[in-house]
Amino acid sequence: MFRSVKSSPLVWLAIGLVGGLIVGGLWPQTPLHAVATDRLDTFAMATGPVDDDAEAVFFLDFLSGDLRAVVVGKQVGKFTAFFAHNVMTDLGVNPANNPRFMMVTGLNNLRRGTAHVAYSRSLVYVAEVTTGKVAAYALPWTMAMHTPAAGGPKPFIPLDITRFRAGAAPVGGPVVPPSKDR
Repeated sequence: MFRSVKSSPLVWLAIGLVGGLIVGGLWPQTPLHAVATDRLDTFAMATGPVDDDAEAVFFLDFLSGDLRAVVVGKQVGKFTAFFAHNVMTDLGVNPANNPRFMMVTGLNNLRRGTAHVAYSRSLVYVAEVTTGKVAAYALPWTMAMHTPAAGGPKPFIPLDITRFRAGAAPVGGPVVPPSKDR
């Protein structure tokens, strides 16, 4: 009987399954963070987390330079936080020159800001191709923003602006050197 159990594929499958579950339970878990980005003609949108429980949806209107964000509050399931900023001046864009924007989000764990307002977990990066500049923005975020509040949209927090393309006018931050293979 011991010999038939030893050669049975079902026994080995069960042993492998139990062993895999034990190792899987002890193995460190790495959370997966996913964001989405899309664009259509003169408009872009992207998502990024504001805290561990919610994310913002960012919108950029290429014609006006208006950057906006909204957050669905976890307590009411409706849009509870609104943000707005115009990026044209920050990036030195002349609207008559047909600006060409790109926008993505990224994760960052910035230190707490002033007056006990923390930054959101994600940053939004807006680049303008004709000026060769990119700007990083954060949202001022507190857990209280999960509940509806009166008032208009809150401003984005501009963090820094730099060049990503040689030949653009200098700006206040560090400059990314051009690659040697160009």
